[in-house]
Amino acid sequence: MRHAYEDAELLDLVRRYVTPDRRYLKLSGSLLRLEGGECDRFARGLAADAELITPHELGILLEGGWRERRTAAWLIAVSGRTEFRESLGELLLASEVCCTGMAYCVALATFGTQDDAALLAAYLDRYLRRPDLAYDQGVVMGVLVFVDLNLGGNQASRFLGTGGLWHQWLQDASHMQGTEDPATCVSLIRRLCAFVEECAELRPQE
Repeated sequence: MRHAYEDAELLDLVRRYVTPDRRYLKLSGSLLRLEGGECDRFARGLAADAELITPHELGILLEGGWRERRTAAWLIAVSGRTEFRESLGELLLASEVCCTGMAYCVALATFGTQDDAALLAAYLDRYLRRPDLAYDQGVVMGVLVFVDLNLGGNQASRFLGTGGLWHQWLQDASHMQGTEDPATCVSLIRRLCAFVEECAELRPQE
């Protein structure tokens, strides 16, 4: 993992894309509380930077800490750079740092293909077998349901069906705090993806 305090190139990118107006803190469900002019300015700034940042720079941010990775994932989502799909899937599966899972999921949900559903399912296959870990299981389950609904797919059904891993994990992890309800996550991810689409429409058209 690259650290901004010891990497001049990463530090420059953080100053340009991550920390202005504490952007990294707003790239979550909290952005849905932005109103009026503040929301418009935030969306336009995100759209402009999604257009400006290069693939190389995004790759560097994805090597940073949670702030850098969260920001990079959102910029990837807004710019529709599906070439980062596998990288985001690998980062989600590795779960090296906190506070990034939702951002990876927003990007994968925005792409919304069977390939993205497969990456979400791979995460669930691993972490629903770990009742000792309360990571992003609820979020990912909700996002997989969301993607399935849009695709008419059935990836989620094998987890949610009778005797599926989701119910077993939920029972075994009942002592854990912070378990997200998939139904709540479906609603949240739908609104976040709508925000991504609004930002994408603000990008300069060729």
